[in-house]
Amino acid sequence: MEGEIRNFVTIWAIVVASLCYCHTIGTYVFPKPNLARAFAILPIVCLFFVLPLNLTSITLGAISSFFISWLASFKIILFTLGIGPLVTSPPLPLLTFIPLACLPIKVRNRVRCGSKPKHVKRFGSKTFVPESPEISVKPRTQSYEHLETSEDSSLKKAHKFSINHFAKLVLLTILFRVYKYQEFIHFYMRLFFYSLHIYFILELSLVAVGSVVGTISGIELDPPFDEPHLSTSLQDFWGRRWNLMVTNILRPTVYDPVKVVLSRLMSGRWAQFGAVVVTFFVSGIMHELVFFNIGRLEPSGEVLCFFLLHGVCLGLEIWIKKKLDGKFRLPGFVSGPLAMSFVMVTSFWLFFPPMLRSKVDYKSCNEYLAMIETIKHQKL
Repeated sequence: MEGEIRNFVTIWAIVVASLCYCHTIGTYVFPKPNLARAFAILPIVCLFFVLPLNLTSITLGAISSFFISWLASFKIILFTLGIGPLVTSPPLPLLTFIPLACLPIKVRNRVRCGSKPKHVKRFGSKTFVPESPEISVKPRTQSYEHLETSEDSSLKKAHKFSINHFAKLVLLTILFRVYKYQEFIHFYMRLFFYSLHIYFILELSLVAVGSVVGTISGIELDPPFDEPHLSTSLQDFWGRRWNLMVTNILRPTVYDPVKVVLSRLMSGRWAQFGAVVVTFFVSGIMHELVFFNIGRLEPSGEVLCFFLLHGVCLGLEIWIKKKLDGKFRLPGFVSGPLAMSFVMVTSFWLFFPPMLRSKVDYKSCNEYLAMIETIKHQKL
């Protein structure tokens, strides 16, 4: 365990040094996007894809794969092109650039009525506004008057979040107790518990990282999840509630440019459908990479098929909604359970089997026990 922790520290030291290099190149050497900037920075992306392969543990490997191979790589690609959350005016200071590049955090931004975004970028025939700590555009369905501006409302929301997360921590602890008796639990009930486990541990881990960064930097951050069990549709689940850090990075990296290209070849609705499917395809590839890093088993394609299936179904859902133009819509208490049932059934069918074959559940429990023993004996 001690050797694995040393590898973990070494890898993250390399990541920090690499991000310092990227910041220097993008800010001082080649401040404008060009081929020289791309040739100087893109090798770092290749390095980020292979670095987590040096870790063999489930916990540290999964965290590093998600943070480094996925989030950091995609953000650096956007940074190379002069768009994305790392591109601001004036440029981000190094101490803000590093955590924003490699951690699953997104700065919560406020928009004042009448303000206009600056530094608009052109991608093909479309116009994009790069995300930055100074600019944020809320969804069109929301009015500016509903933005939280008072300190009291922020405190109430933080209090609600803290109670919510404490409850999930308690439930996660109970799940660990339940696992001791899993031989007496029905197979599909165990899969349901694994679903809760993944949700709780993902949200609590990302919130913990965000809280530490927010406390140190004083920056207000967006929550990584928004109660996905309350989703009323697949679009609501994937686009507004589940793992919003991934949603926020896939949209400018994959969805927007693919939609622009396809819009030149086909009608708008088909272009949107194709962009959704391609985005989920990329998400499936990245999940296969994460699964390979934590299980070291040859990819079976099941996880990729899971995300492709959801991409096709989500694309059809969006197409049908636009076709009906709001004339017919199922009430939330009907569409919500249907959407969540679809997510659960397809995850039991395609998402969990690779994890069970690599015995991720047993290995992760053993790692937690080993870590506790290491801490007890002060071997760190």
